[in-house]
Amino acid sequence: MRIDSYMAVNQVYGPNNTRRSPYAQAAGATRDAVEISDFGNAYQVAKKAAQGTEPVRQDRVAEIKEQLANGTYDVPLSAVAEKMADRLFG
Repeated sequence: MRIDSYMAVNQVYGPNNTRRSPYAQAAGATRDAVEISDFGNAYQVAKKAAQGTEPVRQDRVAEIKEQLANGTYDVPLSAVAEKMADRLFG
């Protein structure tokens, strides 16, 4: 390898000969930005809310599914009315 050839290439492509595109903005004038979609924002809110809840009791879920399949699941009407009143009137 010839050293003088290396030096000539280095002078052409060296850091002192960098050129800016005429369309490039001035240094420091550009900024990166991130936008989170509405879905992404709602997902983050739901994820935080789910972290503060109790884990799902799979045994209880299986029990209720079995009762629903058998037709033996019964909810008292007073309990339904109470929950509806709580949601409506706070």
